[in-house]
Amino acid sequence: MLGIYTLSILTLTVVLLVWGTYQPLKRYLHKWNEMKPIPGMPGAYPIIGNALQFKTNAGDFMNQIVEATNEFRDLPLTKVWIGPLPLLILYHAESIEGVLSSSRHLDKLFMYTFLEPWLGTGLLTSTGDKWRSRRKMLTPTFHFSILSDFLEVMNEQAEVLVGKLQRHAGGAAFNCFSLFTLCALDIICETAMGKQIYAQSNSDSEYVRSVYKMSDIISRRQRTPWFWPNWIYNLLGEGKEHHRRLKILHTFTENVIKERAEQMTRAESDSESDQGNRKRRAFLDMLLKTTDDEGNYLNHKDIQEEVDTFMFEGHDTTAASMNWALHLISSHPEVQRRVHQELDEVFGVSDRHVVTEDLKNLRYLECVIKETLRIFPSVPLFGRSIGEDCHINGFKVPKGVNALIIPYALHRDPRYFPEPEEFRPERFLPENSVGRHPYAFIPFSAGPRNCIGQRFAMMEEKVILAWVLRHFKVQACQDREQLRPMGELILRPESGIWIKLQRRTF
Repeated sequence: MLGIYTLSILTLTVVLLVWGTYQPLKRYLHKWNEMKPIPGMPGAYPIIGNALQFKTNAGDFMNQIVEATNEFRDLPLTKVWIGPLPLLILYHAESIEGVLSSSRHLDKLFMYTFLEPWLGTGLLTSTGDKWRSRRKMLTPTFHFSILSDFLEVMNEQAEVLVGKLQRHAGGAAFNCFSLFTLCALDIICETAMGKQIYAQSNSDSEYVRSVYKMSDIISRRQRTPWFWPNWIYNLLGEGKEHHRRLKILHTFTENVIKERAEQMTRAESDSESDQGNRKRRAFLDMLLKTTDDEGNYLNHKDIQEEVDTFMFEGHDTTAASMNWALHLISSHPEVQRRVHQELDEVFGVSDRHVVTEDLKNLRYLECVIKETLRIFPSVPLFGRSIGEDCHINGFKVPKGVNALIIPYALHRDPRYFPEPEEFRPERFLPENSVGRHPYAFIPFSAGPRNCIGQRFAMMEEKVILAWVLRHFKVQACQDREQLRPMGELILRPESGIWIKLQRRTF
């Protein structure tokens, strides 16, 4: 009897294993056949796809992307397979518009799930009704009148940065990348959380190091399919490091939220304290007061998701863009001369803070920032999940396929940007932008799920670059070929940005 029972259990186990394998395999083969007509990267093998062809080094991986998109530029779209996962590659404005403008393709690419242990399902990673609700709730916090309150923080931290740069003026070449990144981190900490971490003075803090390290860890995992299963990843050294950094990041933001909530509670019962605590608002303060359509407040877990998302999205992208801008400005003397001329016209010989009216008058600097984002978009690639069967450029694309959008390649389309490798800020003067496809330039994504913080980012870049370039003339110490952009979550140069500084006199 026992033998028959054991045999039955074994038989059932085998049947379940076969069934569990059969269904995914069936779906995989069906998708493989459906997507067969779409041109693809050669060398894809069953199950593993093109995974073995991808370079593990971030710089080599970015070079692969550049070479592939150049090679397939004339194709309407193409595909690659990462393991059993098909990726539709899009880098033409017409194709991208069909995905980003649709309310049916709002869910993010599969690889965004690797951000969820850190960010939860906040605004960046959430889907469906939760995303719609969060977007509606959070949009008012990014109104320009509220963002202008953050100018004081941006000015103060920019002034600290200029003080640090003064030490290099008239000296040897140095790598400025981390200085701008620490400045941006100080700004986002104070504006998002109302917390000063003094990153520019204490770059060795565990929190600062963990913010940097986490982005690198996640990027490597996204590019490595055999790291995707949690049960494998958690056994590896990288997985254990991921867990350790995660604990540091979450503990920090948990404590800040708890502290800020207690301050607000005390302030409500003490008008004098209320005035002191509300002298500067932070996004966190607004999150603690935000309610949904039914009048329900966000709980602390919901708030932490959004605070961690602001921290991740709100400093690295901006810092990278400012560094790229500084390299491009310093490599083009005529552009630098025009920027200096505009700054002198707006500020004269004054060393005063940047105010809201100044931001409107820095028109050429805005063109410089946009042209920088065209050539070196802070997010070089991002993705969406196709929410229903559709046709893109004449090819049927089945529901559930992941679409990888590559702004780095899109922004180099010669139809919209002749001689695309040339740095020409005047491309973005109003008269030169007429008739350009609305999806030809998308550094902050586009459509209903565009970046909610893009005005914050543009404001911060204008303020910091205005401070730096009012005080210094900048000389580039690298050619474009030496920069070697790395295809990670954020586009960064492999060896930083090396410059020389010379003081300007007021």
